[in-house]
Amino acid sequence: MKQRIYVDTSVFGGYFDVEFAEYTIPLFERIKNNELQIIYSSLTEQELEPAPENVKQLVRSLPSANVEFIDINTETVTLAKQYIEEKVVGRTSYEDCLHIALATIHKADYLASWNFKHIVNTTRIRGYNAVNLKMGYATLEIRSPRDLMKYGD
Repeated sequence: MKQRIYVDTSVFGGYFDVEFAEYTIPLFERIKNNELQIIYSSLTEQELEPAPENVKQLVRSLPSANVEFIDINTETVTLAKQYIEEKVVGRTSYEDCLHIALATIHKADYLASWNFKHIVNTTRIRGYNAVNLKMGYATLEIRSPRDLMKYGD
């Protein structure tokens, strides 16, 4: 069974960023080679509206068979607000919390992000997962694309 990776907006931009491309491009190659299933949300779609055309083209180039589209719902909003209530992050990080909640509720194997301040941060990850457990959800593996590299068989 293919691993399901929720990819936040930063990863799409990282494909074209000199600092992050080394690890982001191989992640997308694994998706295109049918090794991974990408979970793509309406939130990510909304955040990518003002993105450059090359980023939008990257999204369109993903094989539909390897893309699972999910939407925000009441359960997602409730969980995202709980992260803020529990002070995992501040109110200005609401969209980041929505990404975490979407990945959690839809049982992603991993959430991939280049956001080290609010998402891929050991203190924050512990906080998100503490709330997940308190609310009856499983913990979520949160990693950078670098951590999802394939180094051979």
